[in-house]
Amino acid sequence: MKLLCSPTSPYSSKVRMAARHLGVELEEVMVNTSEDPIELTGSNPLGKIPTLITDEGRAIFDSRTIMHYLHRTAKKRLYPKKDAKRTEAEVLEALCDGICDCLLVIVYEKRFRAPELVSQDAIDRQWSKVERSLDHLEAHMPKFGKSLHGGHFALAALLGYLMLRFPGEWENGRTRLAAWPGKFTERFKPYPDLRPQA
Repeated sequence: MKLLCSPTSPYSSKVRMAARHLGVELEEVMVNTSEDPIELTGSNPLGKIPTLITDEGRAIFDSRTIMHYLHRTAKKRLYPKKDAKRTEAEVLEALCDGICDCLLVIVYEKRFRAPELVSQDAIDRQWSKVERSLDHLEAHMPKFGKSLHGGHFALAALLGYLMLRFPGEWENGRTRLAAWPGKFTERFKPYPDLRPQA
């Protein structure tokens, strides 16, 4: 299968890590979404990454949709069997993806608007959501259990993106959250290579 992705994208990172964990072989094709490459827009009209192209040529997009596809088709499972545990993993993934959404709004606000048009109010609004959510994670750190699940990979991708784009701005006494990537690396050795990076 082929994965259209970007090395900096936390959503791409999450899927790449999950696939590696599951033993799913992917041809990773790095694309620049700002250029609207036909390989991407021809498969995903939204022009977003990651987009998975199956061996049959079917396009699957949105990182959570890809994660659930991998869960259904791989030999190993990506989410817990028990409903309560699975819901817990899915909520963690949704929270981490939502934080990434806020971070990307901030990055795009600064990158694509002329300096005089940048809205600090909009940035502050998104950052308040990030801060509140990180505080929630710090207070409710997820346990590893017997095996890794989709929520773990979403959190690893989020923290990797924070380390890449917002170093020194998010830790603020969140010692358990700041230490989590090191603990995750003990469980998933490829993390340093697959986390978001420029």
